[in-house]
Amino acid sequence: MSRMSPSPTSRPYHHGDLRAALLKSAERTLREKGAGALSLRELARDLGVSHAAPGRHFKDKQALLDALALDGYERLNQALGAAAARPGLGFEERMTALARAYLGFAVENPELLELMFARKHRPDSSAQLAAAVDQSLGSLTRMFAEAQERGEIVQGDPERITMVAAANLHGLAALIASCALEANEALAGLDEHVHLLLHGLKPR
Repeated sequence: MSRMSPSPTSRPYHHGDLRAALLKSAERTLREKGAGALSLRELARDLGVSHAAPGRHFKDKQALLDALALDGYERLNQALGAAAARPGLGFEERMTALARAYLGFAVENPELLELMFARKHRPDSSAQLAAAVDQSLGSLTRMFAEAQERGEIVQGDPERITMVAAANLHGLAALIASCALEANEALAGLDEHVHLLLHGLKPR
């Protein structure tokens, strides 16, 4: 008697694999079709599991969107942390490295970045997501506060300085996402961009 192959709906997943597979498939759908096309039932069908299986990991679509945003912030924070912590660089060089890390993430993940910003402002977003958002801004704030202690930049509220820098970098990302600026052009001119951000437009 021949052994029957498992049906698609009974395909085995080891512990944790289904959640990771759902997130990977969801991010692909987000990239190709947008957040409106995301459906737990469709993801289950794509992965060959029962329509109820995703419910073990995400109670609804909103929970899935939160998880996608959280995963994005964790990846962004890892890139920003690595850039900000590079030893032996002057402040402007570290700021340029951090800007390059952020812009690189934005260029590679425009749809995900849009979702990340949208989810962080929702009142029903998770505490875990809020903490990840704080960490992403915190890497900038810490770098500015340390630079102030060393006398490398002006004094003032480091959180306000962070807001100015973050708005500047996100503005670049938005220009790229709207096709008003070529990604390669922005990345190639990033050193000069950061220099202008740090030194201003006043004649020197």
